[in-house]
Amino acid sequence: MNTFLIFLPLIILAISLIIRMPIGISMICGGVIYFLATGQDMGLILDTTMSSLFSNSVLVAIPLFIFTANIMNSGKVTEYMFTFVKSLVGKKKGAMAYINIIISLIFSGMSGAALADVSGIGILEIEEMKKDGYDMPFSCALTATTSVVGPIFPPSIPLVVYGMIAGVSVGKLFLGGMVPAIMIGLILCIYVRYISKKRNYPTGYRFTFKQFIKYTLKALPALITPVILLGGIYSGIVTPTEAGALAALYTIIISVFAYRILRFKDFIKAVKDTVIQTGVIAAIVIGAYVMQHEVTTSGLSNIIGSWFYSITDNKYIFLFFINIIFLIFGMFFDVGVTSLVFVPLVIPIATQLGIDLVHLGVVIVVNMMLGGCTPPYGILCYVTSGMTETPLQKVFKEAIPMILLMFIVLLLITYIPELVTGIASLIS
Repeated sequence: MNTFLIFLPLIILAISLIIRMPIGISMICGGVIYFLATGQDMGLILDTTMSSLFSNSVLVAIPLFIFTANIMNSGKVTEYMFTFVKSLVGKKKGAMAYINIIISLIFSGMSGAALADVSGIGILEIEEMKKDGYDMPFSCALTATTSVVGPIFPPSIPLVVYGMIAGVSVGKLFLGGMVPAIMIGLILCIYVRYISKKRNYPTGYRFTFKQFIKYTLKALPALITPVILLGGIYSGIVTPTEAGALAALYTIIISVFAYRILRFKDFIKAVKDTVIQTGVIAAIVIGAYVMQHEVTTSGLSNIIGSWFYSITDNKYIFLFFINIIFLIFGMFFDVGVTSLVFVPLVIPIATQLGIDLVHLGVVIVVNMMLGGCTPPYGILCYVTSGMTETPLQKVFKEAIPMILLMFIVLLLITYIPELVTGIASLIS
């Protein structure tokens, strides 16, 4: 086949992104132009794409996770969570920075998406840090970097998508993401301890034991949400999709009866937001399926595989290249696009090299998340900068030390697979 035709969809995709066309539509346009140019049967391709979509029940988990996060972000649930974590941290120097890290880890067990974290609970975190006297660039940078744990710690939308593509247990992927997410949280806490002493950041408030119990009980119904979700999956009682539905129903019940904060208009707004967010993801998924079909039929996947093998057949060097490639993809591309278009290209190579696909999936997702806050593009830093009108350069300057520390975690999980697969191996 003509080399130009093989790379035509990628050229169309690049041009579409330059003119700011929605990324899902860009991929569909690239695929359609390729199929027309090569004279392929569009009806057959459409049938194959839609059959793949409708036969995959795992995809249903994504809107359920989004809906759960939208319900939890409405009303005073976030305030209860904040007060609980404040009472947990107590009178430590840099207390609000620690709270930022812990809150992100807790909310990641409800949303599973970095942008949902940084644009939802993130603005509240920044406002609270501002009230306590923290400078805005540091507050924005910390909020952006802590949000990366959302798609690493379960439930994780990117890991759900990866599990669908690779044919790997989503439950194992969720377990595999736990240790890396906690490691990132711990290493950021170490940095917060250092920087808080250096800059003399304010201390927190010491709560009495009675107050701690009071705020814990208030937050308890919300804290049980990830327990129900993950407990249901790992016990084998429910699938990830069913667990998402169970979590969504539970959040409605506690918002109405336990917290009494969910009004009908709030519920409708959560549904509308979920539909909009799911629609964006659905367009990307459809576009990615079209691109996958093009990549497979054109022989582009074989070209990429041959290119990799011409460089190395060593799995450790291959993982090094995976880190570089997916980190760069994470800087410039949407996570859904990267997962659905580029991940299928590397899975066959990883399988032949004997790399555990659960390990590979977590490494890829961590890379994409780090790319989301890494200069020069780092969408997560852009979001916090835009929300607070803080100069982006200052946000990046504060984020760089944190990003470098998270790279240490990335290297550890890349070359010590047991950090990922150790817990995941406990389930069959």
